Amino acid sequence: MSRTDRFLRACRKQDVDVTPIWIMRQAGRYLPEYRSLRSRHTFMDLCKTPELAVEVTLQPVRRFELDAAIIFSDILLPLEGMGLHVTFLEGKKPAVEPPIRSARDVHALKALNPDEDMPYLMEALALTRRELNGKVPLIGFSGAPFTLASYMVDPDAGGNQIRLKTLMYREPVVFQLLLEKLTDMVIAYLNAQIDHGAQAVQVFDTWAGTLSVSDYKEFVLPHMVRLFGALNPSVPRIHFAVGASHLVRPMEKVGCDVLGVDWRLPLDEAWGLAQFRPAIQGNLDPLALFGSHHYLRTRVEDILSRVGSRKGHIFNLGHGILPSTPIDNVALLVDLVHQNSLRFAEP
Repeated sequence: MSRTDRFLRACRKQDVDVTPIWIMRQAGRYLPEYRSLRSRHTFMDLCKTPELAVEVTLQPVRRFELDAAIIFSDILLPLEGMGLHVTFLEGKKPAVEPPIRSARDVHALKALNPDEDMPYLMEALALTRRELNGKVPLIGFSGAPFTLASYMVDPDAGGNQIRLKTLMYREPVVFQLLLEKLTDMVIAYLNAQIDHGAQAVQVFDTWAGTLSVSDYKEFVLPHMVRLFGALNPSVPRIHFAVGASHLVRPMEKVGCDVLGVDWRLPLDEAWGLAQFRPAIQGNLDPLALFGSHHYLRTRVEDILSRVGSRKGHIFNLGHGILPSTPIDNVALLVDLVHQNSLRFAEP
């Protein structure tokens, strides 16, 4: 077995030779080759120039023995196709304008046509598949409806969510209409990515962890069930939320093939809450990569031992890799995962 199918087989809970690993935000600022490219191009140039997006996507796969590539883009870009303006300013949070404040604003949102509104991403996917030439699978992705709504409604998304939750509690009809439109968009967006070459897709619900269990079930879960039910089932569908250990039970019900979890619960406990039904992805604390080699080795061994010989584990961080992460530790992490999981592989 090779890197070609290791990741996809694990997503489907099939036998693998070693545990596959990829790293969220693996294409980005921790790599010197990315920083070199970024010094000559804006972030939007990298996202919207297919050849540059391909180069950034391939950089970590060239450097490390990772088992999957993830297309370089940003979760906010499809909002432009809905009629909003997205800006990325150095050192500041991304901005989405005009903010959504009323039912009129929600009704004004356009339906996304991925091929017409985001041809640069569709071309980048096709080009990346061609460049990878079967070496590793390619992952596409989107933000989840609730997380996208966070940025659309609240300029300080991820803070106390005061604007978004006020809308959710005081004007639930408007909130539900917003999530309906965003769910429609994400379905079209991810299915288009699959059509253009993505071999797996991941839905990032970055801010779902700010919700209580009851609020998640009432306001978000029905949209997520519809979303995952409408995605092309020929590729693995991954669901990930950070800071959401309390939501593992309801998140398992969305119908994902792979459930990504952060580091706040031991992996076996999180997987057990999901009744071991989906495959599991995770869950090393990104800051563990700042520890000693000995510490990193103990953390990797602990996570792998919690999985044992159970099928369906994809090793990953519990959130995105940080810009100042030591490169040597990333290389060590990949090697440790592959080497230490050999003892759990099927004979």
